[in-house]
Amino acid sequence: MDKDQAFKVLAQQLEISNKKAKELIDKGLVYVGNYKVKIARGLVDVETKFRVEEINEVKIIFEDDDIIAVDKPAFVDSYDIQDSIEGATLIHRLDRDTSGVLLLAKNEAFLNRAIEAFKQRKVTKKYIAWVDGIFYEEETIDEPISTQKKGKAVSRIDKKHGKRAVSIVRPLEVQGKKSKVEVEIETGRTHQIRVHLSHIGYPIIGDELYGSFTRSKRILLHASSIALLGYSFTAREPKDIARYK
Repeated sequence: MDKDQAFKVLAQQLEISNKKAKELIDKGLVYVGNYKVKIARGLVDVETKFRVEEINEVKIIFEDDDIIAVDKPAFVDSYDIQDSIEGATLIHRLDRDTSGVLLLAKNEAFLNRAIEAFKQRKVTKKYIAWVDGIFYEEETIDEPISTQKKGKAVSRIDKKHGKRAVSIVRPLEVQGKKSKVEVEIETGRTHQIRVHLSHIGYPIIGDELYGSFTRSKRILLHASSIALLGYSFTAREPKDIARYK
């Protein structure tokens, strides 16, 4: 049985460059059946049939002289969106797997005002997530978080060295042994929602890093709304968030 590196087999199958094939795998878009291909250089049978997930378009929700609000699809890097919009700078960022409202500033004066609003916690951010387990009662999680950023960022509850982090979790829906929740965050630590939900025993579906054993095409987290400096924006839930399975 002949074998070759996954990205080379994919490149031949799709008739694309090796570089493009490797990028698709690195972005988590390539599957064999229901299993994500995680290692681009891993050896696979040359007859392996791959499936590549399609990425939704980036949609502009609102734009004026100061701000651009976009509906970011899953599997797209926030910095790639910044690079695609001339003269725009990210005000905040979302993880690659996370969909939803993403804000960019169009001038330095507004960027500085927005950054100050974040520092003073004058920003309201709400997310929707599907989690493992039956969640039925509102809960406020006030647990400090520290982040190690050597390579991929990894965060954890750290009562001694962590920075304060507050998340308010509200139940929305239950399907079997999975729950849909709304999470409002009062702080913005790296992976805050993921760490907090895992800490209370409800890891986000697809979030293997923080304890989910349920397979999913992505981490099922969506930035549903954000309000700051007199602006308020919402992003519709994509299909995988609107209804689980």
